[in-house]
Amino acid sequence: MARRSAGPQPYDFRRPIKLSREHVRMLQIAFETYARSCGTLLTTRLRAVSQLSLVSIEQVTYDEYLGQVGNPTLMSVVSLDPLPGSMLMEMPLTTALGSIDHMLGGPGGEQAERQLTDVELPLMKDLLKKMLDELRYSFEQVVEINPKVTTIEYNPQFLRTLSPGDAVVVATLEVKIGEIETLSTICLPFTTILPVLQADNAEGELSAAEQAARDLSRRNLTFGMASAPIEVAVRFTPITMRANDIVNLSVGDVVPLSHPASVPLAVTVNDTTFAHAVPGNQGSRLACLVVPPPKESLA
Repeated sequence: MARRSAGPQPYDFRRPIKLSREHVRMLQIAFETYARSCGTLLTTRLRAVSQLSLVSIEQVTYDEYLGQVGNPTLMSVVSLDPLPGSMLMEMPLTTALGSIDHMLGGPGGEQAERQLTDVELPLMKDLLKKMLDELRYSFEQVVEINPKVTTIEYNPQFLRTLSPGDAVVVATLEVKIGEIETLSTICLPFTTILPVLQADNAEGELSAAEQAARDLSRRNLTFGMASAPIEVAVRFTPITMRANDIVNLSVGDVVPLSHPASVPLAVTVNDTTFAHAVPGNQGSRLACLVVPPPKESLA
């Protein structure tokens, strides 16, 4: 039986680069770990049975993502130090307000959609901080990050952290708190997460021959660097002179140096001192003898 040809595949010019299967799997493991740990956290903090589960991971444009989320909603801009760019953590307002109601001893449940008050906002930020701690722990196997909330917005259209056509990776999570079920999203800039995934997966993709070639190149580079000629200078302590004094110098003038006679000279490479020495000679050639650094340098 002849195998059917796969035929032409559609190509989206807005997303010329796509996540590989291995990269999606890495993100899936990280977000599933986050969902489990965050579900336990919410159950403990809210004193209500809570559960998070990963629904999907997809690559879309930033404009498409903003069109998918609700309005109004609780949108947190999160820095990912030391990574560049910002992550967006979106939570429906009914979930946020229900969580605050649980924290204050209430029954939770459906809430009218409105902005958080000045009393509720610190409570929500503290909960988000705990949730981001779980996210940091979940991503430790991929990359070490220190996520922090920088801004909270209720209208996603006011957030322009990226250009409309920029690619993003969106993880959709189903959130159950008590009897309430909603969908929450986490949006990562494609240019931020892709280099991390590629670097983490690079070593595992090398074959035995490729690894051997890399080791040989590393040894050759080490040998080449060790045998490369480097200009070394032995110097007195520099002095400062006025331009007029330098112009008027003539044969026979004496220029006093500030270098004490009992202090060794500096041995330098590219203005960096790496040893000390005293001057001398070896036969008919000038030479220097490397000595311990002066006591002032050791202090």
